[in-house]
Amino acid sequence: MVGATAPAAAARTDEPVLVKVTFTVNGQRRDLELDTRTSLLDAAREHLHLTGSKKGCDHGQCGACTMIVDGRRINACLTLAIMHQGAEITTIEGLGQPDHLHPMQAAFVKHDGYQCGYCTPGQICSGVAVLEEITAGIPSHVTADLEAAPQVTEAEIRERMSGNICRCGAYSNIVAAMTEVAGARA
Repeated sequence: MVGATAPAAAARTDEPVLVKVTFTVNGQRRDLELDTRTSLLDAAREHLHLTGSKKGCDHGQCGACTMIVDGRRINACLTLAIMHQGAEITTIEGLGQPDHLHPMQAAFVKHDGYQCGYCTPGQICSGVAVLEEITAGIPSHVTADLEAAPQVTEAEIRERMSGNICRCGAYSNIVAAMTEVAGARA
């Protein structure tokens, strides 16, 4: 055939493309070389051995993987690690230690805000971020007066925590724990 060209070489998609990523995790600078397809959750669990954040649904629906990135809670299973170059990341391991618990961790223990414990790391990280959102005056879908500062109410907590699922049903205990922490901050 006259003028025919060779077919374009098919790109090999099975070969990983590695990049260097640097971020601060729980107060420590971390330098990693990762496949560009690595989620933030997998970077933490598989490369940094921080296994507190859980892989639940791996679709961003359960919240078990919640981490705090630059002050905002995110589903770490839905975001690529390379998207967080230079970010400040807090996992459950960075909130407190057994001998010095974060107030939210202590409240979860006091109010039995966990049962099997699988969702607890994501619930606690989300709870910390939720109280920061309310304190910062960020309204939610249930905020009654958009011109006034949101209040810590059961409705606000439940709405904001709706992306974190607990199969054991410890929701009332989680709300009690968060309400206690919010009261201690006031």
